[in-house]
Amino acid sequence: MALVKYNNNSISAVTSAASIPSGALVPIKTLTASSSSTLSFVDGSSDVVLDSTYPIYIFKFINIHPSTDGAEFTFQGDTGTNTNYNQTITSTMFTANNYENDSQSGLQYFSAFDQAQGTAFQNIQTNVSNDNDNGANGTLQIFNPSSSVFVKHFIANTQSFQPDSTRLSHNHFTAGYFNTTTALTRFQFKFSSGNIDSGKIKLYGIKDS
Repeated sequence: MALVKYNNNSISAVTSAASIPSGALVPIKTLTASSSSTLSFVDGSSDVVLDSTYPIYIFKFINIHPSTDGAEFTFQGDTGTNTNYNQTITSTMFTANNYENDSQSGLQYFSAFDQAQGTAFQNIQTNVSNDNDNGANGTLQIFNPSSSVFVKHFIANTQSFQPDSTRLSHNHFTAGYFNTTTALTRFQFKFSSGNIDSGKIKLYGIKDS
């Protein structure tokens, strides 16, 4: 972006200026959990946009705190007005981890949490501690969910610590695709057990270049 220089001695004397382009990351909706069984984003509902307006959508997770110790944080999507949240997913997951006392660390592929044409909610953060000072944090990217031509790819990167006396930090990397060429119009988030005690999920759209 070119740097605009003004020769006026005082900024108050400036009569006009070039417009500043708005950012590519556009806030759409924030949902705040309060002992919530699920958090759902539905296109066209409560100011949520999940259509062709943006080619990429990003969900940001901020201190998603489970009511149940050791629960998994999961998501699914659906089409049209369907609310079953059972779209077909093929996915993969691995994690980098390290104990607080540095007694053990490693890189691990989680075959138990991948799917091969499965319809379950996709795990994106395993074994989340419900200690008062913990919460799952991270991002989920959904690519071109409104396409009627392509399958819908996703990439998630999340972090929390698990309920262990040595407090294992685990950074999860999850990716895959919804095997449908029908537009996805809604996404739902929940824990595998219990409620989302607290936390926020923010939805953003990324402008097409």
